[in-house]
Amino acid sequence: MAVLDILVYPDPRLREIAEPVVRVDDGILALVDDMAETMYQAPGIGLAAIQVNVPQRVIIIDVSKDQSELRVFINPQIVAREGNQEIEEGCLSVPEVFAPVQRSESIVVRALNREGERFETRAEGLLSVCIQHEIDHLDGKVFVDYLSRLKQERILKRLQKQAKRAVPTASAQDAVTL
Repeated sequence: MAVLDILVYPDPRLREIAEPVVRVDDGILALVDDMAETMYQAPGIGLAAIQVNVPQRVIIIDVSKDQSELRVFINPQIVAREGNQEIEEGCLSVPEVFAPVQRSESIVVRALNREGERFETRAEGLLSVCIQHEIDHLDGKVFVDYLSRLKQERILKRLQKQAKRAVPTASAQDAVTL
């Protein structure tokens, strides 16, 4: 396993649309393992393959407190949505930035697991938000796209300053990094 480099906003590769996985093979399984190691080290609770510059429709998520419940979604599709919720989101590709985003409260997602078997599951709360956030990445969207143009410009300037200084800034304590 290897720790992969995470693309940082506004890298244009984050805007690519990920391609469906044709076959779950050893290459995809190695990608999933590398993504898990990368996500846990970052640390985060979700990661899309596009964030590590692999334009394949693969996401991983672990919202457990002890990093013991890794979930793998290959070619995920949201097939139903209910309700609304707002949660303070962050992103490994947008470091040290957190903002409230509106998402569906409950979703039904259909995907393949790491064995290549089709499954469908209902997700609520944080898991629902995380799945929606990561699928957005597969579709070339970043959570800041949900914010006003002014907030997006401020975030971009902040990230550019951070990159120049290479000094992290304080982050929100109750926010979730996806």
